[in-house]
Amino acid sequence: LTGRGLSYGGSLARKEATGFGLVYITEEALNSKGDSIKGKTVAISGSGNVAIYACQKAQQLGAKVVTMSDSNGYVYDKNGIDLAVVKQIKEVERGRIKEYAARVKGAEYHEGCKGVWTVKCDVALPCATQNELNGEDAQHLIDNKVTCVGEISNMGCTPEAIDLFIENKIMYAPGKAVNVATSGLEMSQNAMHISWSAAEVDEKLHAIMHGIHTQCVKYGTEPDGYINYVKGANIAGFMKVAHAMMGQGII
Repeated sequence: LTGRGLSYGGSLARKEATGFGLVYITEEALNSKGDSIKGKTVAISGSGNVAIYACQKAQQLGAKVVTMSDSNGYVYDKNGIDLAVVKQIKEVERGRIKEYAARVKGAEYHEGCKGVWTVKCDVALPCATQNELNGEDAQHLIDNKVTCVGEISNMGCTPEAIDLFIENKIMYAPGKAVNVATSGLEMSQNAMHISWSAAEVDEKLHAIMHGIHTQCVKYGTEPDGYINYVKGANIAGFMKVAHAMMGQGII
């Protein structure tokens, strides 16, 4: 992180923050049930900035990430993804994820991306592309006893998949909450003509994810105790706009 170009605006830790935010809200969801991502097996799709830094933060919090993918296929490493190898392939060489299996003993490469959700995991983090996780994929995860699904790819889970997660009382955190958080931090810095350090951005991001989760719990908790994060996030967003309009005297 050199800060290059920050004189024109922008935010340190920008490329890391979306992936970090995803893991933070996933950890908040697990914490709300007296659990943690520590010790969990995590399946991640994608191998761009979001996936790489979601993997990094998950590993920092004690999880074992076992999959990553690109548009050609996915790798499975039962011993846990060696992120340094992924960064070398993707960020330095701009290569394909299949190279990982050629360099890391015991890792497997599988053509095609869909199979990534057949891998047994406790936590699934779709980080690749729109509609990447459909109803069939959701059922695979449910059958394999997934605990939590944290979405960050743009509409990565299809409506059918989301319905299945909610029907089966699986913790499902929609991507909309994470995607706006870093943009908000960046706009705040630009508006105030300040620049926070990468550590400060990470700390503020963690606090924002905690606040978003609190609002989701407030508005999304159902009578049986299940937290419907989709409902909670939607109602929280509506309430924020309504309160702002009332405060401005618009209604």
